[in-house]
Amino acid sequence: MRIGSGAGFAGDRIEPAVQLAERAELDDLVLECLAERTIALGQQRRLRDPALGHDPRLRARFRPLLPVAVANGVRVVTNMGSANPLAAGEVTRDLLVGSGLRGRIAVVTGDDVLDRLDLRRPALEDGVALADHGEVVSANAYLGADALLPALDTGADVVLTGRVADPSLFLAPMAHRLGWDLDEWPRVAAGTLVGHVLECAGQVTGGYVADPGVKDVPDLADLGFPYAEVESDGSAVVGKLPGTGGVVSTATVREQLLYEVTDPTGYRTPDVVLDFREVRADQVAADRVRIGGAVGRPRPADLKVSVGYRAGHRAECGITYAGPNAARRARLAADVVTTRLRGTGLRIRADVLGALGESGELTGECRLRVAALAPDPEAADLVCHEVESLYTNGPAGGGGVRTDVREVIGIVSTLIPRAEVDTRVTVLEADGAAA
Repeated sequence: MRIGSGAGFAGDRIEPAVQLAERAELDDLVLECLAERTIALGQQRRLRDPALGHDPRLRARFRPLLPVAVANGVRVVTNMGSANPLAAGEVTRDLLVGSGLRGRIAVVTGDDVLDRLDLRRPALEDGVALADHGEVVSANAYLGADALLPALDTGADVVLTGRVADPSLFLAPMAHRLGWDLDEWPRVAAGTLVGHVLECAGQVTGGYVADPGVKDVPDLADLGFPYAEVESDGSAVVGKLPGTGGVVSTATVREQLLYEVTDPTGYRTPDVVLDFREVRADQVAADRVRIGGAVGRPRPADLKVSVGYRAGHRAECGITYAGPNAARRARLAADVVTTRLRGTGLRIRADVLGALGESGELTGECRLRVAALAPDPEAADLVCHEVESLYTNGPAGGGGVRTDVREVIGIVSTLIPRAEVDTRVTVLEADGAAA
């Protein structure tokens, strides 16, 4: 089977996904759009409006993508359901109907475990009870491939989920197409390896490798996204579309293999504990790399949970100084602001940014950036007010003040027994009749 990666994070580009759906002869296209903070921010939006919480770019992605995917028989699997998968399913159905398309949408829910989470549990990061970090607003368990297989069994054209482990989004379609049992550790390990390589999309085609003059990547402005040809035994070749920018090489694949892996002997996912020590990446042709050699051990008994809590309000503001002596004026402005805010109890960070001249000194235009984390919006606004007052109370020639205050959702992790997480599949039908 052939599986492609159409997104590696919430802000990813849309065009490469459409190219893959149109030209790569895919069976499945996976769009991985969640990070730890992303889903907590989705929960924050849902608290303000129960109709929100799904990926805010869902419509922008699906409007050009779904007609191409349906026309080419490409099944789309994505976690753009974020904090509200059912609402995402409704939006997707409306988009299909509005385009005159027929399609079946399967929505996977159950990752939201806030109502069953014991807030006395310790956070993995610091051992402190979850409740002691602040008001907990979200708790999403990392589901595995087993939660997606019932959705794939419905014959859905689009599968929408909330929090699913990144490689599991890819493993599930592989297992479904190739008939793998999720207790076959060699195949599950092989599929998880493929998913880990593909999960960040353009990173493995050079987007996270590029370093001019050190690691050059061709035509980065037209970066193509990767796909993998996966055999029934789990062996796979990673490639990209001809004529697209970027490169697939042993270097790009190896860098992605190590991405976010703290223990290469025991990379834990909901599906398997993966051992990378025997993994190989071999260049078999231009922009084609064969991967294999993953070793798997039985899946963990617990699932990781990403927990979001109210961590205060961040102030971020700035002012620009230009012309002769700009750097010294910007540094004086930093001293003025930090002095005025002394005694507030806030931790203030003030940085002067700008271009370096031949002497190593900042030249031309310099920007003072001030940031602080405050317990409430009023204290955060005080920081921004002090920067704004530099217009007439600080060094000469300041301009272009921008201020921003927003709530910060902090993230910690904990574990929950797998048996305490229940998942469900909801099927929606688009009949092709325009609304």
